[in-house]
Amino acid sequence: MARRVIASERVAERGAGQVVSFVRGLIEDKALRPGDRLPAERVLAVRIGVSRPTVRMGLHALAAMGCVQSRHGSGTYIPDGPPALGTESLSLLAALHDFSRQQMYDARRILEVGAAGLAAECATSDHIASLAEAVVSLFASTDDPQRFLVHDISFHRRVAAASGNPIIAAVVEMVSALYYEQRRETAEQASNRERREAAQSHRDIFQAIRAHDAETARRTMNEHLLSASAYQAKETTKSAAPRRVRRRRSTPGAV
Repeated sequence: MARRVIASERVAERGAGQVVSFVRGLIEDKALRPGDRLPAERVLAVRIGVSRPTVRMGLHALAAMGCVQSRHGSGTYIPDGPPALGTESLSLLAALHDFSRQQMYDARRILEVGAAGLAAECATSDHIASLAEAVVSLFASTDDPQRFLVHDISFHRRVAAASGNPIIAAVVEMVSALYYEQRRETAEQASNRERREAAQSHRDIFQAIRAHDAETARRTMNEHLLSASAYQAKETTKSAAPRRVRRRRSTPGAV
């Protein structure tokens, strides 16, 4: 009985692989473009020669890769807009290998300093308007740590998008999602003054990009990330410091 189950699972996996290969072929042949809807499940099942449950399994695998997205009541589509990489595998690796705060910021500096320079060279008027909106949102949310964090991450993603390189944008999107998971637990520890200083740093980066000054954009992004890393190192030290426990005086007659 167990052998039959295993054999059935292997057949299903091979069938799901056929679905992935079929859709990939359509994408590579430009028969499917961003925003296009895939054929219905029953049509895919007939064309590929597999069952509809196997088609669903293949589509789930494609969704995990970020290649398709399901819209309730409408069907399955090729995502429109900038590419997005799934964050599940990176999150799992972070849990497995205990990615440190310093490792996160080292990776961000490698990615985002260069992205800021490219953004200064390549940003369109729409990108500049989007970054300006993000800066305004940062200053408007300095009294709300969680909202500030969301706008902080949004700004960095918009800088990456303004670089004009979809690979950089996709990787920054993935890394920033992991950063959000780590940071949201400690965001409350930053002071209002620290958030205001961070908002000013973002404005400096924005102004350099708007001026198409690549060197200044790279420098201000690097300084901002170094400063943010230093702030969070202090937070970690504070949270790790042992708290003094005040002993309560015993009440007369207490047991």
